[in-house]
Amino acid sequence: MSQNVERPNRDHYFMGIAIAVRERADCKGQKVGAVIVVEDRIISTGYNGTPEKMVNCSDGGCVRCENRGKVYESGTAYDLCICVHAEQNAIISAARFGISVQGARVYSTTQPCFGCLKEMLQAKIRQVHYIHPWTSPRTPEQERQYKRLMEEFGCGVVRLEMDDPRKDWALAAGKAASKVSMNTGWNHSRLGVDMRKSAVSHLVLSATHYYATMDTFYA
Repeated sequence: MSQNVERPNRDHYFMGIAIAVRERADCKGQKVGAVIVVEDRIISTGYNGTPEKMVNCSDGGCVRCENRGKVYESGTAYDLCICVHAEQNAIISAARFGISVQGARVYSTTQPCFGCLKEMLQAKIRQVHYIHPWTSPRTPEQERQYKRLMEEFGCGVVRLEMDDPRKDWALAAGKAASKVSMNTGWNHSRLGVDMRKSAVSHLVLSATHYYATMDTFYA
């Protein structure tokens, strides 16, 4: 018996996989997942957390995240943070396997920070899609410089509107939930609504045949 489930478009499909990748994120702040796509094929994935072999952030591995909101305000003391961002991990993972990211698209569950945007531009990423906005406090000058970077992407830095089953994971500790909702058929289908229950494993398994980097996990 066929199910009446609307087929997601490519952007929703790849972002859905980024949401699945985020399940592995380990950070006391935001949890982020990212995938890098070339010619509609996933070449690398990443999620945020401490470097491989180091103590996980949730276990106290990052002094900045451990003291977020107590000693360090949101958006400050990045030089003390040892967590690697999802987009950085995805680019690094591709580099480890000798895979070029030039001309690629990035799908990240959260808008890239200033540093990640800079690195993606230098890596010749041509387009970035995200769901949740980057909400860390910025000065007017930082805002201007961020916009300058955005304008350099050939195909733009684009917010993709779709439901996120764990949108609370996109928030820095202590912040109110962001409201991201789009009343479309796909968002209310099995993939959109039951992502954590059944589609997470389906999305990951459906992509593993592309490249070995799909199983590059950072403990």
